Amino acid sequence: MNGLLAIYFTGIGSVLALCFAAFNYVKTKGADPGTEEMQKISGAVSKGANAYLKRQYTGVSIFFGVIFILLFVMAFLGYLTYFTPFAFLTGGFFSGLSGFIGMKTATMANTRTACGAGKSLNQGLQVAFSAGSVMGFTVVGLGLFDLTIWYLILNFAFSGQPMDLRLINITQNMLTFGMGASSMALFARVGGGIFTKAADVGADLVGKVEAGIPEDDPRNPAVIADNVGDNVGDVAGMGADLYESYVGSIISTAALAVAAGYGVKGVAVPMMLAALGVVASLAGTFFIRTKEGASQKNLLAALRRGTYISSALIIVIAYFAIRILLPGHIGVYAAILSGLLSGVFIGALTEYFTSDTYQPTRHLAASSETGGATVIIGGLSLGMLSTVAPVVIVCISVLVSYYCSGGGEDFAKGLYGVGVSAVGMLSTLGITLATDAYGPIADNAGGIAEMTHMPALVRQRTDALDSLGNTTAATGKGFAIGSAALTALALLVSYINKVEQVDPDFTFHLEINRPVVLVGLFIGGMLPFLFAALTMSAVGKAAQSIVVEVRRQFKEIRGILEGKAEPDYATCVDMCTRSAQRLMIAPAIVAVIIPVLVGIVLGPDGVVALLAGNTVTGFVLAIMMANAGGAWDNAKKYIEAGNFGGKGSPQHKAAVIGDTVGDPFKDTSGPSINILIKLTSMVSIVFASLVTAIHIL
Repeated sequence: MNGLLAIYFTGIGSVLALCFAAFNYVKTKGADPGTEEMQKISGAVSKGANAYLKRQYTGVSIFFGVIFILLFVMAFLGYLTYFTPFAFLTGGFFSGLSGFIGMKTATMANTRTACGAGKSLNQGLQVAFSAGSVMGFTVVGLGLFDLTIWYLILNFAFSGQPMDLRLINITQNMLTFGMGASSMALFARVGGGIFTKAADVGADLVGKVEAGIPEDDPRNPAVIADNVGDNVGDVAGMGADLYESYVGSIISTAALAVAAGYGVKGVAVPMMLAALGVVASLAGTFFIRTKEGASQKNLLAALRRGTYISSALIIVIAYFAIRILLPGHIGVYAAILSGLLSGVFIGALTEYFTSDTYQPTRHLAASSETGGATVIIGGLSLGMLSTVAPVVIVCISVLVSYYCSGGGEDFAKGLYGVGVSAVGMLSTLGITLATDAYGPIADNAGGIAEMTHMPALVRQRTDALDSLGNTTAATGKGFAIGSAALTALALLVSYINKVEQVDPDFTFHLEINRPVVLVGLFIGGMLPFLFAALTMSAVGKAAQSIVVEVRRQFKEIRGILEGKAEPDYATCVDMCTRSAQRLMIAPAIVAVIIPVLVGIVLGPDGVVALLAGNTVTGFVLAIMMANAGGAWDNAKKYIEAGNFGGKGSPQHKAAVIGDTVGDPFKDTSGPSINILIKLTSMVSIVFASLVTAIHIL
């Protein structure tokens, strides 16, 4: 098989993924939507989510317009090609579109999941998972479509050049739409994360802790905003996030193929692997089902069955893909296995640290017996401890991938292997993301069951699905964060190659004792903490306004707590929307501006150091925050299931405090850091020509 034929196969894979997403959308829409009251609440959530995304995309379009003009000016001055600004726009567009489609499906599926759970646990799982599959396969389908179209356009545009030079120009231009995807993902994750956690924290602090009413109680004015937030943050934001992780790993690996001397076949390998992953993921979805009365462990096993079968399939078919495309380089297959197994192990470890099936989360729940302070201490300790094994796994994966791919003899071939391992980790993203996206849908279904006073058994089923969703969501974040570490290394090398391409006479001096390098490392190491501080502060500020508003309504609207008057839901939705739009600006600016400023002051050496520091601390901090937050959430749910005093007990209130702190950890700051890691790399590559020409030191 020649390389171009493999690219066409990638296009076929994209069509297959999108067709399967469309099939699942129709299947989900055909499920029973429930009573008129259920549909009314679902409609209110959908209306709020649409209003938020419309306002967000309007604001983000201004940012994209400014960057497009800047890139166009740089192209006019000769620093970039004219394809770059347009590639940037398409990357952002498809990233946003994947999130939007996922959100529309989720808001349509929530009431259908609640209705399905009213019939059986398995039916609730099937509806939620089918809706989640729409998100999973839309992300991979649009990603592969964007890759295929741009490769064919650029291959035609540079057809008059020698193949090696043509591939350099193709991959360097394609890296730019990775910057567009990362930019959109950052806005979607941060903005959506601020919205959802402001509403969630505000609803919990006043509703559950102060007023003592259940979660998702219709008397709580922030309850609709909370359900809207699940969709704009945990669905739309997550979809855009994993879209950029997916295409970023493929593009960066394709760029390394050129330096490794693998030519068009090497460029085609990551795309072909992703297309084969579509087939494997699709097959795995048919093995996900469960029985009535299933425990958390049984539900996890049901989802894991599908993901493990997909992984087993990709292990087999990837071998033949490498034998066909890169005969004589079977070590690249070992790199794929390394990345795939690393993803599985990281997922299993995330499950261990965040699921209430295992001891860490149960011990965290037990710490509630001595109050909220010990819950906070225990959660932070758990999160920090949970970073050790993933770091070791990623380190082993890097070494195995590097040396098995021939890094001992050829540095470039070894780095290509590291890039391929990142693609291997995300190759089954279709089903991995489906298991992730179903969680917020189940959460919304539980809210609808509570607000429409469905039988207690229904809420028990949706709570079981929601608790499982917390674990699968943490697993999905683990995949994204782990792939970010591997992809960032590939992007760092792409930056070095870009600088050397722009100025062949430039020589890097990356000795640790050079002040420029040391300063770059310190700034890069600080960047994730600054970013996390800004996003955490944003959630706190937005949540404070919701707390004040909910308290005001409880005080001023007579009969609200007795259920005789309806709360003003729209005001809370509007407040969260305005706060999220305003407060997401500072973190986004930090991610884009700092690498450019560091480059202009410290030069390319300083940028490489910044990217290295940012990757190391960002990877560890992101895992710590995501796992601590997931464990706090499931510890609360474990107590709500009747353990350690159950709902309404002092232990429950202590766990709610931990969950409240963990919300922005796991749903705002933590998952956004992996985007920060890749976005700073992408920005650095795009502005490499400018920094190489203009720097102070």
